[in-house]
Amino acid sequence: MALASTATKQQAYELIDRMAPSQVFAVVDLLKTMLDPVANSLANAPLEDEPISEEETRAVAASKAWLENNEPISNEEVLAEFGLTAEDFERMGRTPLEPLAPER
Repeated sequence: MALASTATKQQAYELIDRMAPSQVFAVVDLLKTMLDPVANSLANAPLEDEPISEEETRAVAASKAWLENNEPISNEEVLAEFGLTAEDFERMGRTPLEPLAPER
């Protein structure tokens, strides 16, 4: 069994050596995903695991209809309404939240 495994690995190395750099990056990402149990679970998870309600279906249809007659609103515009920049938003994503104070 070990000999077959070694021969198969050698074949894989030879195939990788023949690939273009962009192909190697794709294969490395694939291998990482295959070896990461969390990524593997996510990759194999169903696309939608909860039923979509009638209300959600209507909301999606309304948003699509709105986009037919309006320009999309950029993230920058939405953030600006809150006095934030994209940099502020990125920094907030990297900063842990303070724990909530216990209610009295």
